[in-house]
Amino acid sequence: MTQRDIARPAPFIGIGGLAVAVFLYGYSAFAVPSWLHSLVMPLLWLVLFVVGTRWFTRRPSWVPALAVLAFVAWFALMLLP
Repeated sequence: MTQRDIARPAPFIGIGGLAVAVFLYGYSAFAVPSWLHSLVMPLLWLVLFVVGTRWFTRRPSWVPALAVLAFVAWFALMLLP
């Protein structure tokens, strides 16, 4: 197996991770009534999703890192008051 064969499912895994993260970002928009959670966090997810779709063919092995970044950012921003 070459490095190219290993990286083939990577963008699909990354976009799938971003699709799972959208439920967390959507939940926080309704559950925590603040401008950070209801406006900034969904826009952050949208930016990450757009970057992920642009990197889908250009940098396919980097897309899963965006999904991980989305989850880490969600947990970090949920700790803010």
